[in-house]
Amino acid sequence: MRNKSLFVLLFVVFAFTGTSFSQVKVAFVDSDIIIKQLPEAQEVQKKLEDLQKLYIDTVSAKENEIKTKADALKTKYEDAQRQVQEGKLTPEQIQALEAEITNMQVEVQKLDQDLAEYKQDIQKILINTQAELFKPVKDKITKVIEQVAKELKYNIVLDKASDALIYGDKEMDITFKVLDKLK
Repeated sequence: MRNKSLFVLLFVVFAFTGTSFSQVKVAFVDSDIIIKQLPEAQEVQKKLEDLQKLYIDTVSAKENEIKTKADALKTKYEDAQRQVQEGKLTPEQIQALEAEITNMQVEVQKLDQDLAEYKQDIQKILINTQAELFKPVKDKITKVIEQVAKELKYNIVLDKASDALIYGDKEMDITFKVLDKLK
């Protein structure tokens, strides 16, 4: 799939620009390798891991709270069931126990629902934080890739890690030609 999309991209570029293969210089980079070895990226990754650990600790604490309350509910239910079977409870006591057990169930369900929402919120926060923290790093990498591409006279630079176009010579851009044909 990756090779197919790369082939299609190159085909479209060559077909619409009329440029021959000998005139176009294409290169690629592996941004994963660059990011793993760049000190700024390692610092950002460390910050993200610390933040993620904080959230994981909070999630674990909430899960333990839910488990404790669920265990208490189970114990209360089993105890009530045993007392009812033994005939030790009056109808009023049974009704009171049913209400108490129902309240405990509602509380456990609410805690579980709150935890699920918290996890979703955390996921969004982590994604946004990652994008925010990595933006300056990615901008720096893109700028240097552009400089190297111009120095080495590459028309197109692709990212091996994501199949994305990182740099394209402005002369290779056919956006407005495509728009003209569409109109």
